[in-house]
Amino acid sequence: MGFLTSVTHGLVRGADRMSKWTSKRGPRTFNKGRGTKGTGFHAAGRKFVLIKEKVPEFVVPDLTGFKLKPYVNYRAPAGIETPMTAKALFLEAVAPAIEKDFKEGTFDPNNLEKYGFEPTQEGKLFQLYPKNFPR
Repeated sequence: MGFLTSVTHGLVRGADRMSKWTSKRGPRTFNKGRGTKGTGFHAAGRKFVLIKEKVPEFVVPDLTGFKLKPYVNYRAPAGIETPMTAKALFLEAVAPAIEKDFKEGTFDPNNLEKYGFEPTQEGKLFQLYPKNFPR
């Protein structure tokens, strides 16, 4: 076998290995599926034992009398809302209360807990240290 033939053969084999793996390329019993988890196991005698804890349970609210349809047309315009930032959240939630207290003369800079400020992060599940701040 010549050099050019072996290189061509290697390229073809490499390209074949890199192609998408489907059920057509596997054995007769291979079924790729969609990646869902099994809800049981196969027991002796080709019987399937279902485990109720593994069966997904969908909780759907009662939508009787609900006017909106569960379909959004693909031609619907994109939303115009801008993503929420820390500054925008502060200006919407906390700034009006501070402004109101400042106008009334009851604003105390030493009592910021009234507006949601937390001086320490002790006892929090996810503590906000500088390394945890979103970038």
